[in-house]
Amino acid sequence: MPRKDDERTPAEWREILRNFDYPDEVSSGPRRGRAGRKRAHREDVRRRTKEWVKEERRREPIRPVGALIIVALIIGIGLGSRFLWPDLLGAEKQGTKATATAPADPAAPDNKPSGTPSSSSAPSPSASPAVDLSKAETVAEQMVRLYLTRNPPADGKHGASVLRAAPYMTPALVENLGSSSDPAWDKLVSRGGVSTVGAVKVGPADSGLPGDSPLRVWRKVEATVSVEGYTKYTEQTVLQVELTNSTGTAWRVSRILGL
Repeated sequence: MPRKDDERTPAEWREILRNFDYPDEVSSGPRRGRAGRKRAHREDVRRRTKEWVKEERRREPIRPVGALIIVALIIGIGLGSRFLWPDLLGAEKQGTKATATAPADPAAPDNKPSGTPSSSSAPSPSASPAVDLSKAETVAEQMVRLYLTRNPPADGKHGASVLRAAPYMTPALVENLGSSSDPAWDKLVSRGGVSTVGAVKVGPADSGLPGDSPLRVWRKVEATVSVEGYTKYTEQTVLQVELTNSTGTAWRVSRILGL
């Protein structure tokens, strides 16, 4: 077994240093500082040698023996999965196929007549009956009436009233109201109240708002809201409502001021 470098004797190290090949500018220069120049040269040679070895190792391709081992390992895994677990993939495929082709159970609770809506699902625009969007005033009235009619114990969240009024609003406004909190809803919940809407009056918007155009109008909506809860009271809610008609046949509320 060869000895390590740190096991060499001092005499062997001196012999190696005497036989070290130095360039002329190192060995033939002034005697003063020659030892330092030789030491610096040896360190430089050692550094460059390490870098060269490191680069050669990085460029060295995979050895044939290593490639054979990797190929044999891949083949072994494939054979093992085929013979040891033959039903693994087959069972998954059969389960998926059975799930996809299984007929609907006639006795399932969700298999209801098409005309009977589910009482547990939240209302949505697609499930709502046909709405009249031909007149801006009618759209403004129905939107405000549905949005301000609230039953927190049944609705659960503020978004339920947003969904009820969604057929009369633009998608952008539905998303905006659904993702924002409403102080009136929070106030109603804190008082244990349920709100219903009585009379709704729609008229011209206050001065300072843009005038009517074929594609955009502003209307002032005044709604009488009755609340029954810990206390019973009635309040007037006044909203400035913007309606847009991008198709020429359907008005929808696109913005509300006063919430």
